[in-house]
Amino acid sequence: MRRDDQRLGDIPEALDWIANAVSGRTEADFVADDTLCYAVAQRLTTVGEAVARLSPEVKARDASVHWKDIVGLRNILIHEYFGIYWPLVWQTAVDHAPVLRAQIAAIGKENPTCGKMQI
Repeated sequence: MRRDDQRLGDIPEALDWIANAVSGRTEADFVADDTLCYAVAQRLTTVGEAVARLSPEVKARDASVHWKDIVGLRNILIHEYFGIYWPLVWQTAVDHAPVLRAQIAAIGKENPTCGKMQI
């Protein structure tokens, strides 16, 4: 079973991949590229899955993180794959993912069990 420190490491890894994938692209570029859309959705799913399995103690460290919304997006991405609204995925990737990346980095620095994490 994965520990919180491992999950907290999975999140920035996925978010960094997303940042690199959308860098230099426009929303129109993104929506026109099915492969990129589904790849970003998969990485967001990874983030949501990691968040869903974090302990309540870790989640309590930062109430400003929208933990339930992150898991909710994961649920939409895996259950509503024919109804995904790609502009929302784009907005999440370019606007919300960088904010979450910073929040997770701060949580990792505060967590003494995350000493080996690469955040």
